[in-house]
Amino acid sequence: MRHDGGPGPVLDLTALEIGRDDPGQQAVPDRLLDLLLSTLRERFARPEADPPGWYRALGDRVAGRALQLIHDRPERPWTVAALAEEAGVSRATFARRFGELVGRPPMAYLTDWRLALAADLLVRTEDTVESIARQVGYRSAFGLSVAFHRVHGTRPGRQRATAAVRRAGQERGITGTGSPRTVGSGR
Repeated sequence: MRHDGGPGPVLDLTALEIGRDDPGQQAVPDRLLDLLLSTLRERFARPEADPPGWYRALGDRVAGRALQLIHDRPERPWTVAALAEEAGVSRATFARRFGELVGRPPMAYLTDWRLALAADLLVRTEDTVESIARQVGYRSAFGLSVAFHRVHGTRPGRQRATAAVRRAGQERGITGTGSPRTVGSGR
């Protein structure tokens, strides 16, 4: 999934700032939370900035049922026909309704969901790429790697390594500019 200019940068800044130990630092998380909430309020208060399609579709009998299944069981070998059957409608009706409400075809949404889960698992766990592939519905690490590279522009192993380096830098007190700071020194 591509970044859409939403609150991501604010969340990145929040993650960097929360762990700091500078004078007055206890006020930073509160101010950043205020900024995040203001950003979200402003973004969704504009008429053209509706909630994402998948969020609106959750309440729909047809698309909502499919989204629930995709989210709860991403490892299943879903097809349009299987999701339509679960929703109790024809394939054509299902595909049309899902696309109208979610804004993406069912299989494109499923792929995005699986890759988002894989990206999260790569960062949060030490599971092998093969294991993660199976958890999110790919038959092999190769299949996941090809799809992951197509969407994210990098391979799963490199994504994991980059996240580990970033995490290690944060744990050692490296600020966003790359300059070290002394933890607990108040500087």
